[in-house]
Amino acid sequence: MMPPRPAAPLTPQALRRALSSYPTGIVLVTALDDDGAPAGMLASSFTSVSLEPPLVSVSFARTSTTWPRLRQAPLLRISVLGAEHSALVSQLAGPSAQRFTGLECALRDDDASLLGSPVTLSVAPERVIEAGDHDIALMRVLAIDQDGDVDPLIFYARGLHHLAA
Repeated sequence: MMPPRPAAPLTPQALRRALSSYPTGIVLVTALDDDGAPAGMLASSFTSVSLEPPLVSVSFARTSTTWPRLRQAPLLRISVLGAEHSALVSQLAGPSAQRFTGLECALRDDDASLLGSPVTLSVAPERVIEAGDHDIALMRVLAIDQDGDVDPLIFYARGLHHLAA
């Protein structure tokens, strides 16, 4: 039997490194602002919460400048990124004013959700729970748009990966 490894000091960087060994999907959370322009941000902290009632959650950093705009929207879209979206991730993770520049053809006209997603959920904010340096947004699922032919994009070990079906 091997002796246990000494524990690494618990720092935000060590925790981030450790949690990167857990694969997650990536979602784009979007809404249309008052001018009809898309506002949105990426998140890897998306999870299901309840089937009855249908609830999901996403965590947002309190330092985000986009989250306060999304929080005010009565209806949001959560688009799971598909394998074909890997080239868009760096732009969608960039400065909020430039996230959607030139992406008009990648978005649906009526709601700013991402085309070519394995799943897009229409959600309404239910409540927000303060949790450390993040807010956990609990959202009620109103509608589902699913395309079983599109593979999801996976975030693992600080990199993007594709699932092989």
